[in-house]
Amino acid sequence: MTFNDILKESWLSISGNKIRSFLTVLGIVIGVMAVVIMVAVGETVSKQISDQFSSLGTNTIMIRAGAAQSAGVRTGNRHTLTTEDAEFIAKLPDVMAVSPVQNAAAQVIYGNQNWASSMVGVYPGYATVQNLEMKYGMFFDQSAVRNGSTYAVIGPQTAEELQMPENPVGETIRIQNMPFVIIGVTKERGDSAMGSQDDMVIIPITTLKKRLQGSRFPNSVNMITLKLYPDADNNLAIEQMTALLRDRHNLTDDEEDDFQIMDMKQVMEAMDTVTGYMTMLLIAIAAVSLLVGSIGIMNMMLVSVAERTHEIGIRKAIGAREKHIIIQFLSESILISFMGSFCGMLIGVGLSQGIGRFVLGYEVPFSAWPVVVSVGVAVVVGLASGVVPARKAAKLNPIDSLRHE
Repeated sequence: MTFNDILKESWLSISGNKIRSFLTVLGIVIGVMAVVIMVAVGETVSKQISDQFSSLGTNTIMIRAGAAQSAGVRTGNRHTLTTEDAEFIAKLPDVMAVSPVQNAAAQVIYGNQNWASSMVGVYPGYATVQNLEMKYGMFFDQSAVRNGSTYAVIGPQTAEELQMPENPVGETIRIQNMPFVIIGVTKERGDSAMGSQDDMVIIPITTLKKRLQGSRFPNSVNMITLKLYPDADNNLAIEQMTALLRDRHNLTDDEEDDFQIMDMKQVMEAMDTVTGYMTMLLIAIAAVSLLVGSIGIMNMMLVSVAERTHEIGIRKAIGAREKHIIIQFLSESILISFMGSFCGMLIGVGLSQGIGRFVLGYEVPFSAWPVVVSVGVAVVVGLASGVVPARKAAKLNPIDSLRHE
């Protein structure tokens, strides 16, 4: 028999019982569709997380102040990092830019509008570290930090919420009844791993600490953020920073660090590993549907063997060999699996792309995974599900088969 003959015979056999064949194909459709959607979900989540962290850059490092502990219990934040620490770190050879960071909440008032935003006190190097680009105006310089100037750079969402003009440079806002002149607006960046980058008010750190907060520790900061040169060795740079800060904080060898260094490169690698495991878990869960579908195919083929015992006897009586019977039943099993896999792939890709783009507003990555899954499932599931019924059909005694009613 030629390939076309085998395909024709398989189709005639499958279409002979439409309802049973449809339900069997539906099991494979659901299984493949579930795998394709789960792959898309895993890749989308991985891309979203990667994009949020990559916006900060893999050569970005954050140093946070340590937490006070008493008998192993945290009792509050300690003032362990200072602006002087940041200035000494800036002298290390691998550091491109550095800025101390102090965060605070701010109720911003413009005219008769007010908005609760995030306020960040920084050095000018913050713009380089965070890859900030200006839509209007400019970022403040070091003289503004020295003088405690009332200059502010705002995000585009802050300007929108306050209903400010298209170019608000030169406008005045008020924070705690203190007027600030807008000298710049950053370009839209969206959310990052550290929160919204478009809803913030950035001011000189000295203005925040001394004039707004009136802090008893004007030099202490929540965090120091810095960017390394592209060719820098992150691990070596972290070792140098650790040694520098421990020396400046007079820590002995048996004392733990009173600061925490977060390397964004290591964070991204860890997140990639986590999302990889998550994707594998989702695929494994979806694969259960495929297992159920393959059992459905095997069940259908076993029923088909029982129903066609007389036909098998006639085939063997007129000279059909065992391999011909095996090929016939395997081809039917593979054809059912292929139809289900192909339809499942199309539906899975369509649903994942449609829901992602038009409902959730996410760009869903498209890869060769769905094609590989559908083709692989069509062959593997078809063969695995059909081999037992095919062998059973091939081993039937032709005389007993002819007697079967």
